[in-house]
Amino acid sequence: MNRLRLWLLAVGGAGLAALLVAACLDLPGFGGSRHPYGDRAVHAALSRHTANTIASVNFDQRAYDTLGEMSILFAAVLGCVVLLREARDEHRARPEPADVARPVRRYALLVLPVALVTGLYVIAHGQLSPGGGFQGGVVAATALHLLYLGADYHALERVRPLGVYETTDALAVSSYLVLGAAGILAGTAFLANTLLPYGTFNTLSSGGTVPLLNAAIGMEVASAVVVLLAHFLDQAVEIEEEHGRGTP
Repeated sequence: MNRLRLWLLAVGGAGLAALLVAACLDLPGFGGSRHPYGDRAVHAALSRHTANTIASVNFDQRAYDTLGEMSILFAAVLGCVVLLREARDEHRARPEPADVARPVRRYALLVLPVALVTGLYVIAHGQLSPGGGFQGGVVAATALHLLYLGADYHALERVRPLGVYETTDALAVSSYLVLGAAGILAGTAFLANTLLPYGTFNTLSSGGTVPLLNAAIGMEVASAVVVLLAHFLDQAVEIEEEHGRGTP
């Protein structure tokens, strides 16, 4: 049985290696001043009034790939929620208030609103400038956790109701799928950028469905990071094992 598995692995690996070699042999030469894919990506972005070509690739030309990346994050967070849930032999213990140095507290509380606004700005302007939903979502979620550094864990919990963020995470994923299905209902293709007018170039309303998909990704990433960190921090700060019993 083990020998059969090794043979199957060898055959599959040989086939994959052959495909990779064939793909590499057909790549454009290194060191060139232009690349066909880059030229086409820029042309497609400009034709649909999307100033940020990267956002056009992520949410228009290859929006289906972005759906896969979002699904991976959603599944990873779901798996962590299941694995890190409170077990029968564990209980919650309220942590003691943290003793934070005043300079650290002041700096964290001053930077928090700036970081939060910066994250929201990066999400909102994803189709216009570098950044977007993935980057802005991480910045916004990280900003909330400055309360943990500048105050204590209880302060973070007050601004981080997990039920709200879990619901927002699911709604963001559903919104992305609904926008994709709307293309099919309109008679085009899944996630096709043909539902909305492209608007005026280099404005917030430009790019058709790109801003909407980017916003959905921003909501999903921000909510997913908050939920993920919440369960890890719960395990590190609040959840403790019962005396005399081990973790299953």
